[in-house]
Amino acid sequence: MAESAVSASQGGALMESLTFPQCLLAYARTRPEAPAMREKYLGIWQTTTWSALSTLVLQMAAGLAARGLKRGDHIALIGDNRPRLYASMIAAQCLGAIPVPMYQDAVAAEMVYVFRDASIRIAVVEDQEQTDKVLEIREQCPQLSDIIYDNDRGLRNYQQSGIESIDALLEAGAVYEQSHPGKVRQAIDEGGFHDDCAMFYTSGTTGNPKGVVHTHASLILPSRTVSQQEGLGPQDEVLAYLPMAWIGQNIFSYAQWLINGFTINMPESQETVMIDMREVGPTYYFAPPRVLEALLTTVTIRMEDASPGKRSLFKHYMALAKRIGGRILDGDPTVSFSERLQYQLGDWLIYGPLRNALGMSRIKLAYTAGEAIGPDLFSFYRSLGINLKQLYGSTETAVWVCVQPDGHVRADTVGKPVPGVEVRIRDNGEIVVRSPGLLREYYKNPQATAEVRDAEGWYHTGDAGYFDQEGHLRIIDRAKDVGQLANGAMFAPKYIENKLKFFPFIKEAVAFGQGKSEVCCFVNIDFEACGNWAERRNLPYAGYNDLAAKAEVYDLIQDCVNQTNADLALDPKLADSQISRFLILHKELDPDDDELTRTRKVRRGFIAQKYEVLLEAMFSGKDSQYVETQVKFEDGRTGAVSATLRIANAKRQQGLAKAA
Repeated sequence: MAESAVSASQGGALMESLTFPQCLLAYARTRPEAPAMREKYLGIWQTTTWSALSTLVLQMAAGLAARGLKRGDHIALIGDNRPRLYASMIAAQCLGAIPVPMYQDAVAAEMVYVFRDASIRIAVVEDQEQTDKVLEIREQCPQLSDIIYDNDRGLRNYQQSGIESIDALLEAGAVYEQSHPGKVRQAIDEGGFHDDCAMFYTSGTTGNPKGVVHTHASLILPSRTVSQQEGLGPQDEVLAYLPMAWIGQNIFSYAQWLINGFTINMPESQETVMIDMREVGPTYYFAPPRVLEALLTTVTIRMEDASPGKRSLFKHYMALAKRIGGRILDGDPTVSFSERLQYQLGDWLIYGPLRNALGMSRIKLAYTAGEAIGPDLFSFYRSLGINLKQLYGSTETAVWVCVQPDGHVRADTVGKPVPGVEVRIRDNGEIVVRSPGLLREYYKNPQATAEVRDAEGWYHTGDAGYFDQEGHLRIIDRAKDVGQLANGAMFAPKYIENKLKFFPFIKEAVAFGQGKSEVCCFVNIDFEACGNWAERRNLPYAGYNDLAAKAEVYDLIQDCVNQTNADLALDPKLADSQISRFLILHKELDPDDDELTRTRKVRRGFIAQKYEVLLEAMFSGKDSQYVETQVKFEDGRTGAVSATLRIANAKRQQGLAKAA
């Protein structure tokens, strides 16, 4: 079956096989006054202990039981990270019901499919915005019986039936517990380690999303293994700031939280995440590359605005950090004493204050995943002494497939298989995985389940990759996206797009070339980075469309494209995939316009159809093309934006193979 394989054995004795609610009750007994979670509310951090959380969850579970929620039912959770939304997730699991977290920024129309597919009985939402969205689709979801909200601001005068606050639910729970004493605890005791406990919907890049069903065991076992491997424990602090609907957030801030008993911290809002992160000082942190890019862009802009003396000092010590910072972090004994002394001085002057400004002064372990991360971006954080590592996984694998081991961290791999996980490369280059963390099924979709999970228990990831000589996994692209140009050369669009997105001035890129004689590309500029660049050069602009059309910005992006081509030319397999032509789109690609998923993955096929006129112009040799595009606004209205876009030629380099 396979050309290469790497596996790792499970290490250490497994702890008792407790479900998530059973873990909560265990902490309430053994560490009742320890902080389970904190939330910043009106500028003040409010702490909830394990004992208080347990009381809240049990009463909430009783309230849900009073509303008819039972084993096997599905309950939707919609909102930002909030203590009572987390409590409702555990409360549902107490009864054997299955939580279905959903993206809080999804529009009402997007929610209909999930509500109907999962037969959602009850929706627990954060506030008025989410309540209004669920009310909008209520008639299309006849199985929905109750909407329960957390924040009552703006909702006190709502008179519709089936709507109540969490406070009212808790009152109903107290009444239920009096008439059904011990019923909730009995349901918790009856819960099994291999029972279904959560369902996460895929991003739906090529069609309707699929419900990925996980059990307590599939979420807990690999998360526990990694926790033991990395030394996580109750002393750790985590910032819960990513969407609850994303499985990564549920692993780092839910599964590992209830496994290790550490404290999760919830920011006041998305706008205050950086301020709140500095106050919390997390020790364990996850950020997708786009978040790390945004942080670095902020640092870069601040340094450009600094005095010449500060800029000079920053450049000097960052050059030193780039040379030896990562080596010191990896424990390289070849770093000399004098170099270490210089680095310590740099830590006092630059690196320490910078870590503090980023809220990373206490981080002992940080992960990034979801997209490829640029080597310069990756090495920047590691050079500061931040133990940033890459991992590889997916919703279907409960995240954990490969993790970079300490001392063997590289920018071009995603590490080695997690203990207990087997990874193989099939003859066609596809990565397949066998793990205790695999999905049980795609909900109500046995055909799709059979397509990704074979009779031997191997999950077919759809990713293409290979193991290097040190046993590290390298990811090339999505297997279905790896194609050929007209001359038969390999075409890996995601690989090209990621190389472009390594530049701070490029936010998104979409490459096209399957079956064509050349590669063409759409580019979205990073409005903040390019805007700052333009302002420093006294280049006026009146918004994204105007800035994107500037000749100076085109020259800036052309330099990025040309550098990408120079890198591609060094790869014999991808030298022919150098970009021939590109244009800068007149609008940002947006999930609300169906161009990106809620996890910001490019919907390539949809974009190709929507902007077909631009593709035809690029491949036919035109130097410009008029386009008018329908857009959706946040309030539900639609409109149109139009522009005549310039199509630019890129400089291609001679490949190594041809040069030889």
